[in-house]
Amino acid sequence: MSTTDNPTDPRIKRGPDSGPTKQSDVYLVLSEEERAKGFERPYRESYSHVGMRPKYDLRDLTDEEKQRYAAFGYTKFEAYPEVRGDRSSVVGRFWTEQQLKPGCGVVTRMDRAIAETYARDPKFYGGTYCTGCRMHLPVAEFTWDSDGTEVGS
Repeated sequence: MSTTDNPTDPRIKRGPDSGPTKQSDVYLVLSEEERAKGFERPYRESYSHVGMRPKYDLRDLTDEEKQRYAAFGYTKFEAYPEVRGDRSSVVGRFWTEQQLKPGCGVVTRMDRAIAETYARDPKFYGGTYCTGCRMHLPVAEFTWDSDGTEVGS
């Protein structure tokens, strides 16, 4: 595995995996010059796969929602808090049982340049590799091993 700061490098793989695979041959990182400017977040080298975690309380679907969304397999709804007192709109997220399953719990360590890229620009990556699942998955499924905060936050 190696790194590059060239975003047009044809070896760069993008997006989540649909099944287990080996790590990519090369990963995109910020340039040394950009990383040398300092970090927005702490430097951390490892993260745990915890799976997707709702931020707010979940509720069962109503009979109407079960019927309307049966094709999608939704089983729970996460209602988001009111925005500036506006109760007129229903805002939230539907979840499937699969999405609510916990991650594998394995801790993955990363290369220094990748760790520095996360520290300099926490939103740089949309996904990361899980050595337990052997898949690239959304960063929202991982927490930093050192403090439990969500990767990418």
